[in-house]
Amino acid sequence: MKLLWVWVVLPFAFAQLVTAFFDFNETELSLIESLEYGVSKINYNPLMVGLTLIHTAGAKGAVCLDGTLPGYHWHRGYGSGANSWIIQLEGGGWCNNIRTCVYRKKTRRGSSTYMEKQIPFTGILSEKAEENPDFFNWNRVKLRYCDGASFTGDSENKGAQLQFRGQRIWLAAMEDLMSKGMRFANQALLSGCSAGGLAAILHCDRFRDLFPRTTRVKCLSDAGLFLDAVDVSGGHTIRSLYSGVVGLQGVQHNLPRICTNHLDPTSCFFPQNVINHIRTPLFILNAAYDSWQIQSSIAPPSADPHGYWHDCRLNHAKCSASQLRYLQGFRTQMLNAIKGFSMSRENGLFINSCFAHCQSERQDTWFADNSPEIRNKPIAIAVGDWYFDRTAVKVVDCPYPCDKTCHNLVFR
Repeated sequence: MKLLWVWVVLPFAFAQLVTAFFDFNETELSLIESLEYGVSKINYNPLMVGLTLIHTAGAKGAVCLDGTLPGYHWHRGYGSGANSWIIQLEGGGWCNNIRTCVYRKKTRRGSSTYMEKQIPFTGILSEKAEENPDFFNWNRVKLRYCDGASFTGDSENKGAQLQFRGQRIWLAAMEDLMSKGMRFANQALLSGCSAGGLAAILHCDRFRDLFPRTTRVKCLSDAGLFLDAVDVSGGHTIRSLYSGVVGLQGVQHNLPRICTNHLDPTSCFFPQNVINHIRTPLFILNAAYDSWQIQSSIAPPSADPHGYWHDCRLNHAKCSASQLRYLQGFRTQMLNAIKGFSMSRENGLFINSCFAHCQSERQDTWFADNSPEIRNKPIAIAVGDWYFDRTAVKVVDCPYPCDKTCHNLVFR
């Protein structure tokens, strides 16, 4: 039976979320990411992990949009995992102009002042073996996202008092964690979800270069395969967004040179133009009908002035036959984008035909009795099999509606 996850939010909170979504959905918080820390019933008593500010970051100019110190949440590994590290890069959209970045710096996405002092560690960050079989006793770190350019910008706007220092935050965080024992790691995994999944791709080889060749180092991008797709009006909503992010935040200097040598910087912010050149083993976990991309890239309100896509955008069950054909075309575009990537023996792939976004952090989708599967293999086991070289993992689901294990996101 297909399990539909329906979010119910208090009216006042919902009004705020709707306002944020329709004002900033191309740049800021989608409804999905606004509810990122909603804890599923499966893990009703999750581990809460405190925020650590990086006090050495200020002197390096490695600060959030508003100039506050960046931070992370770290739960120390033990036993067989004492020298194993997983770094999870937080997601949360982007800001592509002064207006949206000024808005963002008054939220947890742009200032450590507004960050939760504790967050739940679930899914790939869970400390319970029954919830996270391969990584439960590792050092598990969640690096907070407060720059608005997937940890890649390096510039400022003095007039608006904005610091675009994502690249410096990345460097300061890695330096701090190396000093706290990560330099002794015998295995490490750089992971991230959404904008953090994009960051995990862009920083993958840099992460590999932190360690000796004897260290097993791999990367996992969850819901980070943002496609350079045409929206329902024939426009380029997400390309326009990315162009603004790259130009405003000085991202071009920190993108992989192997890409920028032959493509424009905005194109090199799209994973499809980078993944074939990454030297480090990379696993791509993505829903074929990614909920964020449907809502904010393919059929955003700006590209759908008459609201034809409104109901479909919120609930796939309300999509017409022609809308489903359009979404099947999007899935085909995704599969074409990963063809070359999937040829590499070392890379991994899990593309399920769900209407979902970020499946590694939520307990119900990562590893539970009824979590999503392809060929009877849940996501956590697929990622573990790939990371530890137990078996090659390159699985692509049959098209919607064949998969009955999906936890599809439905918005009311």
